[in-house]
Amino acid sequence: MSQAPLFLPCAAGVEALLADEVMRLLPDARVEALRGGVSLDGGIADVMRLNLESRLAQRVLIEVAHGAYRNEDDLYALARGVDWRLWITPRHTLRVDTTAQHSPLRSLNFAALRIKDAVCDLLREATGERPSVDTRRPDLQLVLHLGPQDGTLYVDSSGESLFKRGWREDKGDAPLKETLAAAMLAAAGWRGTPESGGALHDPCCGSGTIAIEAAQIACGMAPGMLRRFAFERLLPFAPADVRDRWKQLKDDATARVHASEVPIFASDVSFRMVDFARRNAERAGVAHAIAFNGGDALERPAPVLPPGVPGTLMLNPPYGERIEALGKAAARRTPRASAEDRSTPPDFFARLAAHWKRAYTGPAPGWTAWVLSPDMKLPGAMRLAASRRVPMWNGPIECRLFRFDLVAGSMRSP
Repeated sequence: MSQAPLFLPCAAGVEALLADEVMRLLPDARVEALRGGVSLDGGIADVMRLNLESRLAQRVLIEVAHGAYRNEDDLYALARGVDWRLWITPRHTLRVDTTAQHSPLRSLNFAALRIKDAVCDLLREATGERPSVDTRRPDLQLVLHLGPQDGTLYVDSSGESLFKRGWREDKGDAPLKETLAAAMLAAAGWRGTPESGGALHDPCCGSGTIAIEAAQIACGMAPGMLRRFAFERLLPFAPADVRDRWKQLKDDATARVHASEVPIFASDVSFRMVDFARRNAERAGVAHAIAFNGGDALERPAPVLPPGVPGTLMLNPPYGERIEALGKAAARRTPRASAEDRSTPPDFFARLAAHWKRAYTGPAPGWTAWVLSPDMKLPGAMRLAASRRVPMWNGPIECRLFRFDLVAGSMRSP
């Protein structure tokens, strides 16, 4: 494999942030932000580095075929045009996933089947054997995307989605994906230094996603250090010099790890979730960089900041059926719940804003709050003026990441 078109899908609303990230990782690449991801040309070393280093991409896809189609036989011919002997042997396994946008085909499953047939037929004709299908952990994971007229076939170099960092074992019912937590931090300009966001506090931490992502950023840790990738089982990445390059990339990433320059705080009303978050942080290698505490987001005092260091409140609070952060008064009426378990009491945000007014407002540099919510009227409910509204999607849920500057006099009167 030499240079090939690459596509990195991401959550809607994150495309520009991902393009900026890719340009920082690969300064010489020509990166284009598209709907749903970014495209660029890259080689083997670029594929390995993007998998290891990208916090915002969901996958790193290598384009191997693109062409017009009218039916499934056209897709079979498209896949037969790829020399699969360069990617796998008959001893490898494969799987084909299909996505479509206004495709005229009636069955995406049959389209995937024809792609699989093309790969297997080519290898059988060349070697006398054919690979088998493994739907759970294939060696070769193919992604077929069908538009109205053209189809594109990709090799998925990542395997499991990149939001799976390798450290999350304890979680609530609806944890925030690590890639979205990283996007929230990127949109806020938080980079783990006193000059770019300062200290960080998540008062509704759940299983710790935001705080752990932040701690890894502050400590210079690559997000993919704790996991394996699909490309490690593919033939273009098997030569000794490529494996040496991969080892060097990981060694360089390990050597960059350093102590955090800013304090990071995480708390939750549920002590059970705080235990989950602490264990996840230990697996992620950043437990030493996060101060965990149990406590009600509506009553817990603001953490003490080092002199001259600003603070960032970053939270994905409860909404809808997704989660619930109960205050102490509500907890007396209902079982204790965390930020990843239930729904929000109707007065939660008004009470949260009132608590911020008491505990977090003050002279500069002070605190800035960033809140992810699907409620476009959240600033009115909180009686706070939002200085920024960043569109983001939490899965299928359209949200805004609201910024509130918590300085004296910023609160509206009730």
